[in-house]
Amino acid sequence: MSVDPGLIHAPSLWSIFPFVGLLLCIALLPLMPATAHWWERNRNRLIVALGFGVLTLGYYAVAYDAHKVVTVLEHAVLAEYLPFMVLLFSLYVISGGICLKGDLAAHPATNTAFLAVGTLIASFVGTTGASMLLIRPLLQTNAERKHVKHTVIFFIFLVSNVGGCLLPIGDPALFLGYLKGVPFLWTLSLWKEWAVISGMLLAVYYIWDTLAYRHEEFRDIVRDEVQRTPLTLSGKQNLLLLLGVVLCVGLVKPGEPFPALGFHTFPFLRELLMLALVALSLKWTSRRIRENNQFTYHAIAEVAALFIGIFICMQAPIEILRAGGATLAPYLSSPARFFWATGALSSFLDNAPTYVVFFETAASMTPDDAAGCLRLVDGTTIMPAMLTAISLGAVFMGANTYIGNGPNFMVKSIAEQSGVKMPGFLGYMAYSAGILLPLFGLLTLFF
Repeated sequence: MSVDPGLIHAPSLWSIFPFVGLLLCIALLPLMPATAHWWERNRNRLIVALGFGVLTLGYYAVAYDAHKVVTVLEHAVLAEYLPFMVLLFSLYVISGGICLKGDLAAHPATNTAFLAVGTLIASFVGTTGASMLLIRPLLQTNAERKHVKHTVIFFIFLVSNVGGCLLPIGDPALFLGYLKGVPFLWTLSLWKEWAVISGMLLAVYYIWDTLAYRHEEFRDIVRDEVQRTPLTLSGKQNLLLLLGVVLCVGLVKPGEPFPALGFHTFPFLRELLMLALVALSLKWTSRRIRENNQFTYHAIAEVAALFIGIFICMQAPIEILRAGGATLAPYLSSPARFFWATGALSSFLDNAPTYVVFFETAASMTPDDAAGCLRLVDGTTIMPAMLTAISLGAVFMGANTYIGNGPNFMVKSIAEQSGVKMPGFLGYMAYSAGILLPLFGLLTLFF
């Protein structure tokens, strides 16, 4: 049996232990009485995340050399973590200056409408922008109800993940596909799968919330009906700034000519432009609007603290996958297998590099003269069915865990600050396994 030469230079399986250890800490420390309160502080989350990151770097120092450590750090922090966090931070802060305020009657139909609107706009303002724009008014609308946890969970499923599959700006994985030559509007061809899974999730949620509504106490229902405030929108100028962030992501590509001006971009120009839009948002938005929004930096700080460790620790498993990409081909003989393989890894690894690994594997399996193949800008070909499966797996299954997509943790944190008792890491996975996986199975049968 021949061995893929790439595997000889790949990290050993021991290298994934820090990543597994960090995931276990995220899952278990909030559940243990001795550590639950300690874990609530972002400083302590950062200590744990960096501790496991140092273990990963220590492995690279021993197994390779100092140059490899620097390379890993450059890739993990500069190439991935920094752009990731600047994008999330920009969308978080700017959308935090848009106050959609009001207290509607928290009927199942009202909540379902909130989720449907978020699912519709997520592809156009990004899953982070849509999540931050709608989670607070949804929580305010449901403030009089006791049974709210399931609403936030379905919000993560739909608005923070599934809704982002129609355009590259909706999800970082699809944006990488765009940079690799997938036409910008190609993802609109995923509308059927998006509509089916969104429709099924909204139907399940409506039934669930209808049953939950019947279990609310009578006095809470009365308060909810009496205490109503029409929806009002303030901070509208931030909608233009959100559009500016979207344009930065879609148009400013490092090393390529800047649109309409002709000069080549320098590193981090895109991030600097987005931070400039953040500065404008902070300057133009009154403090009262953010106070009405109950805006704080706690949620984005939690994501930053945990994901610095995740991005460093996941370099080893990603390298192993990339080195063994050719050996995966015999096991990925159908779109369904690509969908589940991409999705399973996107649940725990960042879905952007996972998308790239399976994208490259699918492209290597596609003959240049294959009928019906999609020809990319660089001349590479890929079967549309395989690309569809990879795209949907990366986007949809980011909803399987809190770490599958950046907005997941932010929505959880905001809900907890509003008094909603959210499930822990494993508890959330019980919901996703019981709800999402059967629906993904149906999606596989349908398409």
